This record gives sequence, C-alpha cells and structure tokens, in this order.
Amino acid sequence: MNWRKWLDDFVLAGKGILMATKEKRFWYGFVPTFIFFAMLINLLSAGFSKFQLMFSSPEAFGLVIRDAFLSIFGVNQVFLDWLPVSLLCLLQGTLVGLIVFLWHKKREKGANSAGVEKAGIITGLVALGAGCPTCGTTLITPLLGAIFSTGSLAIAGAISIIVTILAVIIAILSLKRLGLETYVIIIDEKYRSKNAKSR
Repeated sequence: MNWRKWLDDFVLAGKGILMATKEKRFWYGFVPTFIFFAMLINLLSAGFSKFQLMFSSPEAFGLVIRDAFLSIFGVNQVFLDWLPVSLLCLLQGTLVGLIVFLWHKKREKGANSAGVEKAGIITGLVALGAGCPTCGTTLITPLLGAIFSTGSLAIAGAISIIVTILAVIIAILSLKRLGLETYVIIIDEKYRSKNAKSR
C-alpha cells in the first residue's frame, strides 16, 4: 500500500470538505442531520424510556424535546458521554452535507448521484451503537432484551463499542471518498470558469 498517496488523498479530501463548507447547499444537509442525530441519540441513551415519557402528556413531550435539544450543547451531559456522541453526529452531518452538495452538483451536470446508501448504513450504525458509553445503554439493549432474558446489558455494552468504532471507521473512509470527489468537482469548476474568462 502506498501510504504517501493514502495520506495525500486524506489531505485533498480535507481541502474538499473545507471548500464545501463555503457553499450553502452543504449546510442544508449538515445542520438538520447534526441536530436530528444528536437529539435522537440523546433520546435513545436510556432505551425507550424517554419515548414513553414523551407520549405520557403534552407537557412531558415538550420538556423531553427541549432537554434533547439542549443536550446537543452539552447541557446536563457528562463530558465523556457527550464528546463521542457529538463527534459521531459531526461526522454524520458532514457526510450528509457532502452528499447533498454532490447531489446538487451532479444533478446540474446531468450525472447520477451516489453515496446515499453508505450514509444510510452509517446512520444505522450510529443510531444503534451510540448512546451512553458509561452506562452501556443503547438501542441495542432493548433489542437484545427482547431476545435474551439475562445479560443483555453487558452484551449491549460490548456490542455498542464495536458498532461505534465500526461506524467511525466507515464514516472516515466515506468522508475521504466524498471529500476527494468534492475537491475534484470544485477545482474542475474553478478551472473551467477561469478558462471561460480568459477567452
């Protein structure tokens, strides 16, 4: 494996991501995705108990949603629980932002857009694996509890770590690919625009 080329690809992908952040279309995908997943993971951090509380009364619904939104900014959160969740949501938001950006660019050029399937896989992994890393409660816990009567919490804790690591690895590799594609498209547009002006 050519490590220098691999690292160069990551550098170019990073430049592509930075270039995309200057476009409004990127933020159309990033902002709602980041907020949605940060709130969803907070709601899932205690299994389904917060969902049950939400639908117990209109007042409870408002309070739970408010707390889930404030959790995005670390309010009433343990820092070591908040940090990995925020990083995962940041990765997911960036992926969806790049996909929205590339989809618009490719649609303008009449090309087929790709990458949505991979973002969907990462979405599922993030939702399943993340939660409260300290207490080990995730969406996996109630799922395993329905299958196995005992020991599901311990199993869920181990699986949560594996799934979260897998989600991060897939997200980073997908960011590299989408970032490179973004870089190529933006540089190509600048080159064509420069040539058109020089004529």
